[in-house]
Amino acid sequence: MLDIKRIKEDPEKVKAGLRAKEVNCDQEVDRILALDKERRDIIHDMEQKKAEQNKVSKTIPQLKKAGEDTAPVFQKMSELKGQIAAQEETLRGVEAEYRTLMLSLPNLPDDDLKPGGKENNEPLRYFGEPHKFDFEAKHHVDLCTDLGLIDYTRGVKLAGSGFWMYTGLGARLEWALLNYFIDSHLADGYEFILPPHMLEYQCGETAGQFPKFADEVYKIQNPTDDRIHYMLPTAEAALASVYRDEILTEADLPKKFFAYTPCFRREAGSARAEERGMVRGHQFNKVEMFQFTRPEDSDAAFDELVTKAENLVKGLGFHFRTVKLAAGDCSASMARTYDIEIQIPSMQGYKEVSSVSNARDYQARRGNIRFRRESTGKPEFLHTLNGSGLATSRIFPAMVEQNQLKDGSIKVPEVLQKYLGGMEVIRR
Repeated sequence: MLDIKRIKEDPEKVKAGLRAKEVNCDQEVDRILALDKERRDIIHDMEQKKAEQNKVSKTIPQLKKAGEDTAPVFQKMSELKGQIAAQEETLRGVEAEYRTLMLSLPNLPDDDLKPGGKENNEPLRYFGEPHKFDFEAKHHVDLCTDLGLIDYTRGVKLAGSGFWMYTGLGARLEWALLNYFIDSHLADGYEFILPPHMLEYQCGETAGQFPKFADEVYKIQNPTDDRIHYMLPTAEAALASVYRDEILTEADLPKKFFAYTPCFRREAGSARAEERGMVRGHQFNKVEMFQFTRPEDSDAAFDELVTKAENLVKGLGFHFRTVKLAAGDCSASMARTYDIEIQIPSMQGYKEVSSVSNARDYQARRGNIRFRRESTGKPEFLHTLNGSGLATSRIFPAMVEQNQLKDGSIKVPEVLQKYLGGMEVIRR
């Protein structure tokens, strides 16, 4: 969530920043400012009434000692008590509305981002050359079906549209990708996390996905009580809450994690013919990178995560580009995002395989995650960053299509061969 001080200091700048994200929150910002003033006014008045209540109560022993009537004093005490109770009830309503509105505001984009949507995204650099064939190339669905790597028909039979089933060497190839990612992150000193796949509501709220996007994830209600869990849409939702409501020491930072999980998305699916197969789905595998840093270190951490994602894609031999997203194409929680995009030949364009983002202190404020600054002894909100490292659902089809041979077989990228017993080519 945004810092209320930032909103109060320059509400017009906040409004402009949110409009750059293609979100008009002018009314919400104005209402937040009004609620903040109302809240402070109520608290101030309550404190005065409580002070008067204490003052009046101190006169009771003196009146009794003097033999005077204390009934008017008790009447006054009762009136003050009733007024305070009424204000407490009003305050609860004000604070509930204030919190709901604060949670609904997206993060502000960094100042150097272009305003607007994906039409203003800026490619920063390219690696390698687009793949070309001297034969008629096949679609990954046909390659995976012919080679027995993926059973699309039985995947749909088991779970419905938007699901698939890895089989045989396809399952091993998928696992080889994940092992390649995992080994790379371990070599870079990141800590491996295997989080729960079902999360409490607060995890989505801290990550910034709830309340706005609560209907885009799968819910599971416990039949024996009123608990509801959410199937995690990405490991970011779990990792962002690891230190929720905790205060770390400055020496603890940075914390560098990565997690493997399947990811579950209700909003998956596309009517576009070029996206058939496994480019979009309701369940896919991903390794997620995550960092907790001091504010002054988050820019360097962002560059590190971008470089790590790029190196993973380079290792697989892909042509790719790194794109700086415009403000409106960044997710609601993020202040800046770079996408790593590769080419899937059959789709005739670039597709994102990694998004690296800096949330600044937005998630930390939502989850009350702080560190204690050694020089001052005071707690401060830290910064959180995340990045795909990587998701397989687009890497796999790109790898299959780009590495296909004329006879319908597939070359195994060199970095994956050790996970497949030295296999260099997958044949029929």
